[in-house]
Amino acid sequence: MVLVHPGRLVSMSVANAKHRVLNPVIPYTGAIPEGLHPGEVIIVQGTVPQDADSFQIDLSCGCSTKPCSDVALRFRTQFSGSPCVSCNSMQRESWGKEETVHQLPYKHGAPFETLIFLHKNAFKVAVNGTHLLEFKHRIPLNRVDMFSISGNVLVYAIGHIPSSAIFSESGDLCLPYKGSILHGLRPSQHITIKGQVCIYPHSFTINLRNSQTGNIALHLNPRIKSAVFIRNSYLSEFWGYEERELPFFPFSAGEYFEILILCQPHQFKLAVNGTHLFEFRHRVQDLSSIDQLEIMGDVELSDVKMW
Repeated sequence: MVLVHPGRLVSMSVANAKHRVLNPVIPYTGAIPEGLHPGEVIIVQGTVPQDADSFQIDLSCGCSTKPCSDVALRFRTQFSGSPCVSCNSMQRESWGKEETVHQLPYKHGAPFETLIFLHKNAFKVAVNGTHLLEFKHRIPLNRVDMFSISGNVLVYAIGHIPSSAIFSESGDLCLPYKGSILHGLRPSQHITIKGQVCIYPHSFTINLRNSQTGNIALHLNPRIKSAVFIRNSYLSEFWGYEERELPFFPFSAGEYFEILILCQPHQFKLAVNGTHLFEFRHRVQDLSSIDQLEIMGDVELSDVKMW
């Protein structure tokens, strides 16, 4: 861990970023030395002051003021008037159509973690582990080379996270899949699993486990035919208590899915297709002992990443 502010710690995801800035003076503008690429993530951690009225994050193409550089993404949070989050872009000094979400995940006086996922066709933004919005690219991602943040906000860390920290032991996404997690799990790490349920499915399984002892910290077993999603742990050769409660069942035969697993200090949080589904409190205290991701069953994988 890296101490960056009294009483605050930068998460390992930021500490391991290929580029990071700690405690920047706001307004802040900095270059993105190697540009942006699909599969990467930008993470911003900070706190909203009690008197904040607005703040914004810009991803732009250069830093010219006359004429103004193109802006691929302006992500703006507004507390005054009609509270909302909005996204827009600017090309040749002309702003495009603003896209607004009247849902405010930020709170006065509260810390936050904003993740901007860089996809081939869009930016996807999550705040505090929950998907917020998607903004389709209007400017090619490879043109973006500057990051800036301004307004009434206190920022502890900005990080540019590489595309993956899970290494497939077979070199591909064939099932059964086994991926090594370097240095084990740590709070604030995220795992994304993308794929498609088979046409005639029964179930599939995702395990976060210790490759040496066989202990499973998180066992996920969606059963498509019965629409049941089992969560459990397997420790010292014994299964624990099954958790099954769900607001809805998110998987269907033949359908594409995106699973996001967020590891927090006391629990895992899981979202499917951008919607939060459940929490699972840790039953393993030493998260760093969990060094393997295992996937098997009636799915086809298209992408697996950790940051």
